[in-house]
Amino acid sequence: MNSVWLLVIAACAFVLAYRFYGAFIAAKVLMLNDANVTPAHRCNDGREYVPTNKWVLFGHHFAAIAGAGPLVGPVLGAQYGWGPGFAWIVLGSIFAGAVHDFIILFASVRHNGQSLATIARKEVGPITGFTTSIAILFIIILAMAGLGIVIVFAMMKNPWGAFTLFMTIPIAIVIGLYMFKIAPGAIRSGSIVGFLLVLFAVFAGHWVMPGQAWGGLAPFFTLSREQVAIALPIYGFIAAVLPVWLLLAPRDYLSSYMKIGTVLALALGILIVQPDVNMPITTPFIAGGGPIIPGPVWPFVFITIACGAISGFHALISSGTTPKMLEMESQAMFIGYGSMLVEGFVATMALISAVVMFPGDYFAINTLAPVYAKIQGAFPTVEIKQLEQLVGIQVMHRPGGAVSLAVGMAHIFSSIGGMKSLRGPLHPHHHRRRHPRRPLHPPGRPRHLCLPAPQGNRLVARHLLHRRSRQLQLGLPPLQRRSQHHLADVRRHQPAARLYRPGHRHHRYSQDFRHQGSYPRHPRAADLPRGDYHHRRL
Repeated sequence: MNSVWLLVIAACAFVLAYRFYGAFIAAKVLMLNDANVTPAHRCNDGREYVPTNKWVLFGHHFAAIAGAGPLVGPVLGAQYGWGPGFAWIVLGSIFAGAVHDFIILFASVRHNGQSLATIARKEVGPITGFTTSIAILFIIILAMAGLGIVIVFAMMKNPWGAFTLFMTIPIAIVIGLYMFKIAPGAIRSGSIVGFLLVLFAVFAGHWVMPGQAWGGLAPFFTLSREQVAIALPIYGFIAAVLPVWLLLAPRDYLSSYMKIGTVLALALGILIVQPDVNMPITTPFIAGGGPIIPGPVWPFVFITIACGAISGFHALISSGTTPKMLEMESQAMFIGYGSMLVEGFVATMALISAVVMFPGDYFAINTLAPVYAKIQGAFPTVEIKQLEQLVGIQVMHRPGGAVSLAVGMAHIFSSIGGMKSLRGPLHPHHHRRRHPRRPLHPPGRPRHLCLPAPQGNRLVARHLLHRRSRQLQLGLPPLQRRSQHHLADVRRHQPAARLYRPGHRHHRYSQDFRHQGSYPRHPRAADLPRGDYHHRRL
């Protein structure tokens, strides 16, 4: 099966869900009203309660919820095949995760931006509030342990990544000061400058590698596993102490450009390359005993793919900093419901990156050597050597999901240069791809006599007349001036087009036309206003 089907189905489902189901919840269930003053205005203290532009807040909220979870979870869940993970990501994001984030954000906004435990204590009772506090504590511990280990394995002994992440901190502080203090409301200029600086930090990280121009800095950014584990909570403490507009919000906002941009680039690469899905819809491990996840698909696929579909950890974000920065209540749908759908799309891209690999290569990367030795006979490697040459490192037996995600993305991007999938049907006479706007010419006819079709391949003037009438009804501007010249060329070479001629009087624009005189009036032209049609050209 072609992976484009998974991409198109997921994208269409998320767009329709946001347009209809999200709007239904906002209008009929929660009844959002901009007349209600949000906590960002009512409790504005300049530190945590700060009215923030919806695009900046969307980037902050999306970056906070879409960490490593939606990337590595679907990759590991591909052990059961592409079917269970894909169905759970699409349906779970639309009907569970997005609704969960949206409602928690709405509830916190209506309670002055208070946390979920405080809301539970007020609305239900003290026992429920205490239980919720204990549950939140365990969720934080699990999130730090589960997602933090992915970051540790990805960042240790990686000067390129450590340099890039370190540089985003001063960049975010400078952009935060600019957008909130120096030039309040300058979102466009701050976003452009910040994005370019972050992009420069990504490319400059290559120069920090040993043997490069800045190779002398490599020892400072080559961190061990323990050093990365210590640096993460230190940064979390600093980000929590500083005002949210100074570091946390701008850094999340700028990083969201990199995340969303990478995902969109991956989606474009999938559309161009159109790789086949090599992983079956279900694998023999659906009943349990898998090399990556030992449990069966029920319920372990829901545990493995949590952030990509629904995660209780998102309640900490929806009832944390985001409700304290919301400008208007109606923006809760865009930020709460929309960001979760974008995260679901990210999870879909991660799943596609994993399932386009051959099963043997996938299991060889995501399992340790003793574990893979037991299943090597059923799942032999196919392209593992080529993949290692592609990324330049040894990729076998590196579990966690991050390495296989990078390998899958590199495998897709590396095929774009060939453009193999762009080869359409070849014309039998000139052995090249047919241009979409050039009609097929008879065999043996010189190509230069084949005139380009008018706009949208509408070869008959009747179609242009109908289009013009619709434009007049909708108040749209007239067609471009070259349309009449195209019609004359089409009539010269296509006799059938001479039967349909729109009514025109060229006495006002005769100097612009090739052909003088008036054409017979088309019967449908009599229904149009004289001043709007007959004294204008198509």
